[in-house]
Amino acid sequence: MQLFRASIAHFPKQTTQFDNDIAIFKDGGLLVNDNEIQDIGEFHVIAERYPAATVTDFSGKWILPGLIDSHLHYPQTQSIAHYGEQLLSWLENYTFPTEMQFADSAHATTIANVFLNQLLRNGTTTGFVFTTVHKESCHALFSAASEIDMAIVAGKVCMDRNCPSELRDNAETAQADSAQLIETWHNKGRSRYALTPRFAPTSTEAQLAALGELAEQYSDVFIQTHLSENLDEIAWVKSLFPQADGYLDVYDKYNLVRERSVFGHGIHLTPTEWARLGESGATIAFCPTSNLFLGSGLFDMTAARANNVHVAMATDVGAGTTFNMFKTYGDAYKVSQLRNEPISPLEGFYLMTQGAAVAHALDHEIGNLNPGSTADFIVVEPRFDELTRLRIKEDAEFDDVFFALSILGDDRAIDQTWINGTCRYKKED
Repeated sequence: MQLFRASIAHFPKQTTQFDNDIAIFKDGGLLVNDNEIQDIGEFHVIAERYPAATVTDFSGKWILPGLIDSHLHYPQTQSIAHYGEQLLSWLENYTFPTEMQFADSAHATTIANVFLNQLLRNGTTTGFVFTTVHKESCHALFSAASEIDMAIVAGKVCMDRNCPSELRDNAETAQADSAQLIETWHNKGRSRYALTPRFAPTSTEAQLAALGELAEQYSDVFIQTHLSENLDEIAWVKSLFPQADGYLDVYDKYNLVRERSVFGHGIHLTPTEWARLGESGATIAFCPTSNLFLGSGLFDMTAARANNVHVAMATDVGAGTTFNMFKTYGDAYKVSQLRNEPISPLEGFYLMTQGAAVAHALDHEIGNLNPGSTADFIVVEPRFDELTRLRIKEDAEFDDVFFALSILGDDRAIDQTWINGTCRYKKED
């Protein structure tokens, strides 16, 4: 048994009362037994309860649940930070050419390892990941994640129109490949599969119907795609699916709107769409750095709350500009300021930990530090340079620490990242 001493913060349960329901231990103890959290509380209480435990002292640092990134693209690790463009031209000029390289399984494996290293050094322990149209790219990511017991939700991208021929499948192969990948990876170890039509314009109705059949056959798989990110995109969807009652309805007609459906962006939604999302139990992945970078728009958190829609924070690398979830909240705060509805630091923390886990029905395993949860956690050094030592007081409250790091922090704030009870990243290394 290992007993870790540090300041500790987490949300033990689902909540909308972020100030009241966060658990904070200024001198806390986290007891880990093998790959599972066994106990949590004040350090002196836990130490007395388990006198044989090996103590690791992180005093002055914070232990937090591992962070959950609910929407990102591992093939775009190498295309991050290209100049400008908006969504559709970004895809054409940067995304599609990059993804063509993943027909080479060796290349896919190389980038998968770089991608996971970037997650770990930024404190992200679970990602919801788009691969490419190539089955090999999916195998490469799941294989690399499995080697370190990392919880990954991922799927082969499906596209059978409006994309380069090198990236095109069809309804039959998309269904067959996805089914094979589900059988190979879903619920194997910590891997879970997500049916992944890229977005409505790149799938025919036949392909969406084929994926909808799989969604009914495998009721616990995830579904991930994009929704209402860009006004030109929405107009395009309307022209391609004239019989549909809006963008969300395109997916809904094929049984793709339900619990464990994760829709990236959701910026320009109608009242009817907001209501349907809330009713269905689906999730919107809020991607503020990407939305600002591509000039897509400002996400409406007030509408999400009013309609009881699950919201989870996400980087959307590579249109997103960072792998760092703290900085992603920093941009979410700026977006919400522009809408005169600022997201508090504690709500931001919730949206990348317990809130995301609840949205994805994974809170029995990740997102918190509850006894029985998997030991995915991070050790945060808030005062990592001259400026943060000046700004963040040694006895600062957690909400102030978190907010300061969302503006001033980066991967240097992550001291260690633990996956399934094993340290998989140390800054000093």
